[in-house]
Amino acid sequence: MGEQEPGPVVIGMDPHKRTVTIEVMTPTEQVVGHGRFTTDEAGFIAMLEYARRWPQRTWAIEGCEGIGRHVVARLLPLAEQVVDVPAKLSARMRIFATGQGRKTDDTDAHSIALVGVRMAGLRSVVHDEQLEVLRLLVDRRRRIGEDHTRVVCQLHALLLEIVPGGAKKNLSAAQARKILTGVRPRDVVGKTRKRVALEMVADLEKTYRRKKEANKELSELVAATGTSLLGLHGIGPSGAARLLVEIGDITRFPTKAHFASWTGTAPVDASSGDNVRQRLSRGGNRHINQVLHIMATVQLRTRTTQGRAYYDRKVNAGKTPNAAMRCLKRRLSDIVYRTMLNDIITASGTGPGGHRGASLSSSAAGSQPHTDTSDQSLPGPATAKDRTPLKTPLDTEGSHESAPRPV
Repeated sequence: MGEQEPGPVVIGMDPHKRTVTIEVMTPTEQVVGHGRFTTDEAGFIAMLEYARRWPQRTWAIEGCEGIGRHVVARLLPLAEQVVDVPAKLSARMRIFATGQGRKTDDTDAHSIALVGVRMAGLRSVVHDEQLEVLRLLVDRRRRIGEDHTRVVCQLHALLLEIVPGGAKKNLSAAQARKILTGVRPRDVVGKTRKRVALEMVADLEKTYRRKKEANKELSELVAATGTSLLGLHGIGPSGAARLLVEIGDITRFPTKAHFASWTGTAPVDASSGDNVRQRLSRGGNRHINQVLHIMATVQLRTRTTQGRAYYDRKVNAGKTPNAAMRCLKRRLSDIVYRTMLNDIITASGTGPGGHRGASLSSSAAGSQPHTDTSDQSLPGPATAKDRTPLKTPLDTEGSHESAPRPV
């Protein structure tokens, strides 16, 4: 285990906040290394020194956008090759490999390494400073919005005890302060309620200022990307930034149906025998699903939008309001996919044929919800993929060419 392995390897990593567990695996699925390291500076350096025994290495890390992000952020500047292993995929591999679902750090690292060796099409993680800045700012904007909602809810609950009937639903800080100005409590409890409510109003005013500054900064950065998402009705700077950050490279989705499945807007086939039906998908990226839901809600508020006209046609055709809303979100998913694909084509100055997955047959039918495309478009049957193209030591014998790294 201490000898250097000349061939390419995959280093599967099960990351945590304080520690990481890795397993080194060859293309023949032979385990040639294993270790557990802390995530502080000394542990990270020790892990790198251990991994340098295998010059042709690829890191397969679970949760590169979640718990593993802090490790990925330190590996990418060092020109290390990293692929993202979805947690669901590693969980299935763990069951197939062990026959049971028990979780340990060692079995997790083993299943992640197996995914890295066997599966093709894993997403390579790249270092993009612009998207990373957008991620930080859009997460900050989301937290400010959550703080705003929390303070407003607490203020409504307190105003209900101060003013009979409470305040209106859409309450601003200025309106709340005006209401409290007209309140003259006489007892200690009433005076304390008013004082606490005024403190909440002050917190709300501070949150408004933070939100305004965050929106301005986010708008400037999103506009600098040159995206056309801001031109879609119902997509603001925060929604556009969230789409750019979560989606990354839109060409990793070969068709609009695969994209809709990832966003959770494509229905799930639940047919059995002669009973053909689809059910609502509870999976997918919930952040993007929320962006599409807000986009649909904004379009429904205006009678003149194409989204509202499409929704009304579905209701008139006999669909329930919820079903019509799901159809609208599915159609808006197509529009977002087409828009981001067009941005890549426009930026490169080439046609769809020059991009992976960017074909005319895979694009949405048009840029408006009334265009003709399937309301229940689902990804086709899964096609078998070859394992990650790693050369075995036997393949490299007698060859002076370096073996390609896995993708």
